[in-house]
Amino acid sequence: MKRADFRHIEPLRVRWAEIDAQGIVFNGHYLTYLDTAMSGYWRALALPYADAMKQLGGDLFVRRAVLDYLGSARYDDRLDIGVRCREFGNSSMKVDAAVFRGDQLLVQGDMLYVFADPVAQTPLRVPDALRDVVLGFETGQSVVDVNVGGWRELGDAASAIRREVFIEEQRIPAEMEWDAADASCLHALARNRFGMPLATGRMLEHVPGVAKIGRLAVRRSMRGTQIGRQVLEALMAKARQQGDREVLLHAQLSAENFYLRAGFQRRGEPFEEAGIAHVEMVREI
Repeated sequence: MKRADFRHIEPLRVRWAEIDAQGIVFNGHYLTYLDTAMSGYWRALALPYADAMKQLGGDLFVRRAVLDYLGSARYDDRLDIGVRCREFGNSSMKVDAAVFRGDQLLVQGDMLYVFADPVAQTPLRVPDALRDVVLGFETGQSVVDVNVGGWRELGDAASAIRREVFIEEQRIPAEMEWDAADASCLHALARNRFGMPLATGRMLEHVPGVAKIGRLAVRRSMRGTQIGRQVLEALMAKARQQGDREVLLHAQLSAENFYLRAGFQRRGEPFEEAGIAHVEMVREI
């Protein structure tokens, strides 16, 4: 196996607690590494795992896991864990896995998952919807669609995400989250191939020639992917089409690096908004 064989690579770093008396990673921890990489694989598929399995009416159970140890990882090594779906059976999903240190293959794995009733644990046929998403991802297809439109079209799904992120998670008072601007703003909504809403944002005119982006929210299970960036890029593309020269936003300090990577620059000193530290950021377009 080679790194290039895998579309999804999950980075990990060996912790002190994972090495044994020989000074190398204890063999059983590699199964944990592979399971962690599988969680990343579902994020790469834009599938919030628990919600997706509930919608599909089943769950995936490990039936077999075989590891072939070729080399040893040590404390503080940076590892990359590759996973890919090799093929589907009627009720099964066969997964290849590999642990790399740089380009060196340390461990390779062969795992068999069975799709089954979550209570009785009796096998069920793997739904076509899941097959399509997985096989589409493995062949390079996009797993997310971003739509841009008005509140009448996108408001129900967008408000559900904003309620989950801003009101329930960040404890922003509901009366501060909703305003009259929603009705006239341009909104962006990212959905996966199951049609599940994952991220949203909105844009309005700040002053002539300057667009203001706000209310950018990504469901917790999908953070660290490119979905938030796709929503941001979709809104900026609309700003360019409108002839705007600059985009402005108020970024939570915890999200500043996200916007820096997208080409924004900080302007001014931090300030508090809705009880959370923010900073103004701008980008020419």
